[in-house]
Amino acid sequence: MSNSYKYIDPDYTYTDPKSGLLRNQQDISDSDVLLFVESSAVTKRLKELYENPIKINGVERLFEIHKLLFQDIYSWAGKKRNVATTQKLNEKNYSLFLFGFYYFL
Repeated sequence: MSNSYKYIDPDYTYTDPKSGLLRNQQDISDSDVLLFVESSAVTKRLKELYENPIKINGVERLFEIHKLLFQDIYSWAGKKRNVATTQKLNEKNYSLFLFGFYYFL
């Protein structure tokens, strides 16, 4: 993950200005370590979600799923973001899902 994602967050609300990574509860500043820790935590939470599915009947349920999956890593998991952050995949491509979701809200 070292150079895979660069987050666009001009006010550094959700990203660390030094590392460029999302601010996380463990203060991880190495992208490879964050990827490993996040993947491990989310995998564990996915098992919980599989065992106790959340029926999606509105945007609040999407926030509930986000909180469940990312609560161990990010303090803002499951909350509406105050700024439109997105992942810069390379110089021309952006993760459009986050833009679309932000627009939807």
